[in-house]
Amino acid sequence: MTLFVLGINHVSAPLELREQVVFAPDTITVALQHLIRSVDIAEAAILSTCNRTEIYLSGPSGDIGSQVLQWVASYHQLDSNRLIGCHYRYRDEAALEHMMKVACGLDSIILGEPQILGQMKACYAVAQASGVLGSELHSVFRCVFSTAKQVRTQTSIGENPVSVAYAAVTLAQQIFSDLSQRKILLIGAGETIELVARHLQDKGVKAMTFANRTLVRAQNLAGKFAGEATPLANLPHILHQADIVISSTASQLPILGKGAVESALKQRKYQPIFMADIAVPRDIEPQVNDLNDVYLYTVDDLRDVIDESIKSRQSAATDAYKIVTQNVALYQSELRARDSVSTIKAYRQQAETIRDQVLAKALRDLSNGGEPTTVMKKMANSLMNKLLHTPTNNLKQAGIEGRQDLIQLSQTLFSLDEQ
Repeated sequence: MTLFVLGINHVSAPLELREQVVFAPDTITVALQHLIRSVDIAEAAILSTCNRTEIYLSGPSGDIGSQVLQWVASYHQLDSNRLIGCHYRYRDEAALEHMMKVACGLDSIILGEPQILGQMKACYAVAQASGVLGSELHSVFRCVFSTAKQVRTQTSIGENPVSVAYAAVTLAQQIFSDLSQRKILLIGAGETIELVARHLQDKGVKAMTFANRTLVRAQNLAGKFAGEATPLANLPHILHQADIVISSTASQLPILGKGAVESALKQRKYQPIFMADIAVPRDIEPQVNDLNDVYLYTVDDLRDVIDESIKSRQSAATDAYKIVTQNVALYQSELRARDSVSTIKAYRQQAETIRDQVLAKALRDLSNGGEPTTVMKKMANSLMNKLLHTPTNNLKQAGIEGRQDLIQLSQTLFSLDEQ
């Protein structure tokens, strides 16, 4: 079987294209089952985040990359030519190394960011629940998660708060130096928004409003941060109250349009609003950026803010790369050892069959009154001859055919002196 990865990320493709190949969380199960039916593969998993969409596969040894690329384009109703220059493919050892780097945060826009590991574990869990995860990918994911844990515990790559959420809050502080007196509107109720809220709380922010499609989830977050909760439908009525808006939802369509923001600005008498759209697909229409008095940033705009914080992690990243390289080599050696297991089992079974046959004959001879010493000697000679018969004949044939390679391998296999 072949391990295969096909993906598109923040390095290979612009945001406009990345958001068109996102798999919404509630569609991944159906997508996985459709993929298995459409392409000649045995196992699959899909990772889809704000910065990447990747498909992990285990299947026949042939090149299935083109088939999978066509499937992605067809599934999202895109022209496959748009993806050709914006995707990457890895297989076997390179695929495993890439998955490890992703899980460790070494391939993220934010070096060492921890959220990606949780997202990858969710990707594994969904594939398992969907019935499309077999022994091969299960083994690969276990190794990947083990490597990520080792990197987290043995290096300092996770130290210092560096994330999209942290970058968004840092950038807001550059616009409004004192955040404690500002009113914050957070759209969404997932892990990223909760992380944003924690960073804002650390900056002394007290007035936070959480807006979400499911009001209960917004209320749960609001309870943690002594904030307020509101349904998404209420956004047009409260938007003008917010100095800072940070949004991260799984919506496939924009939540805030240019008209709504323009109306809010009029009510604010054109006091500036900072907006960070850290969702993919985007929650805020790009045209909002055309409005004066709005500072709108997307995930791609946060790179400069993040770069400074990353410098402290570069040394730790070097150590992390070493761990990844070592674990890739270890896993490959385990795979090679696993390949020999069936041969070892077959050889032992053959030897046990010969042993049982020789022993059964010896027991019959003893029960018929045979002299024990003679029977034992006869059994030992018979066992030796039967065990050596096939290898000896094959070695003789190898000599006749000039197969010195096979003869030398046999000397190594049986630990024989060359003499």
